[in-house]
Amino acid sequence: MAANGDPLVPALIIFGDSVVDVGNNNNLNTLIKANFPPYGRDFITHRPTGRFCNGKLATDFTAEYLGFTSYPPAYLSRDARGNALLTGANFASAASGFFDRTANLYRAIPLTQQLNYYREYQTKVVNLVGKAKANDLFSGAIHLLTAGSSDYIQNYYINPLLNRIYTPDQFSDILMRSYATFIQNLYGLGARRIGVTTLPPTGCLPAAITLFGAGSNECVAKLNQDAVAFNNKLNSTSQSLQNKMPGLKLVVFDIYQPLLDMITKPTDTGFFESRRACCGTGTLETSLLCNARALGTCANASAYVFWDGFHPSESANQVLAGSLLSQGVSLIS
Repeated sequence: MAANGDPLVPALIIFGDSVVDVGNNNNLNTLIKANFPPYGRDFITHRPTGRFCNGKLATDFTAEYLGFTSYPPAYLSRDARGNALLTGANFASAASGFFDRTANLYRAIPLTQQLNYYREYQTKVVNLVGKAKANDLFSGAIHLLTAGSSDYIQNYYINPLLNRIYTPDQFSDILMRSYATFIQNLYGLGARRIGVTTLPPTGCLPAAITLFGAGSNECVAKLNQDAVAFNNKLNSTSQSLQNKMPGLKLVVFDIYQPLLDMITKPTDTGFFESRRACCGTGTLETSLLCNARALGTCANASAYVFWDGFHPSESANQVLAGSLLSQGVSLIS
C-alpha cells in the first residue's frame, strides 16, 4: 500500500539539513530557525513554517510532481501523527550534516538521531497498518538525503580545531564514512530507494562570498574545488554501496551544476540577480539576521536565485526540483 491509497505515490522520507528542513528546528532549543517573517511570505499560507525560504523547498515541488496532495510533515511537529505518517515524514534539521559534531555545535538534530527518529517512525507505521503493509511502504518509499554544506561552511572552514588538523581531502573522507554508515543503516531498516544530493557550488553562496571571498564579488574558487572533490567521492562511494547491496537503488542527484548554471547565467532561467540574496543586504543574512526588520529586503524574490545568504529562493527551488525529477526517474520507476 502506498501513501494516499494511490499505488503510484510512494511515501517520501527526508533527512538532512536546512535546505530540506520544514520546521523540525522550530521545536529545538537552537538559534538556527526560520519560523518568523519574512520567511514563508510567498508560501501557500503566506506564513513562516520553519522552511529556510520565501516559499516552497525543492522537496515540496518534488512531492507535488510525485502526486502528493500534502507534504511529508516535520517529524517533531504536531502534524506528524496518524494517517499523515503514511505520506512519509521529514527528519531534516537546519545546521545538521554528515558529521554529528556539526549539528551538536548548533543544537540541531544530528544525522544519527534523525535515523533514530526514523526507527521510531517505522514503529508507528507498523502500528497503523501492520507489519506486511509497513514493510512494503518502507521498501517502496523514496528516501532523500541532503547534507554536507553545513559541515563545511558552518564548521570546517571556520573551525581551526578541524581545518588545522585535517586537509579538505581528509575531512571529506570522514564525511564519506558517516555517509556510508548512514546508507547501510537505512538499507538495514528496509529502505531500497535512496537519493542523495551533491554539495552545491558552496563558494557561490552569497554568505560564503562575504565570509571567504576576501572582498571579491566572485565565487570562491577554493570552496567550489572542495565541493567538486567531495561530489566525486560521493559518486564513487555511492556506486560501491549500490554494488554491495542487492536491490538497492541509490541515485546521486547533481545540484552543483544546475545551481552553478543559474548563478553564472541567471537570465537563461529567468533570474536577474544571482550574487545578492533577496533578504536584507543579500550578502550574509540568514536565520535570525533575515528578519522582518532587515533593511533592503527585495519586493519580488522570484527574480533572485537566492532568498537568503545560504538558501535558494522558491523560484530557484522549482528549477532545481525539475532537474532532480529528470535525474531521479530510476528511483520512481
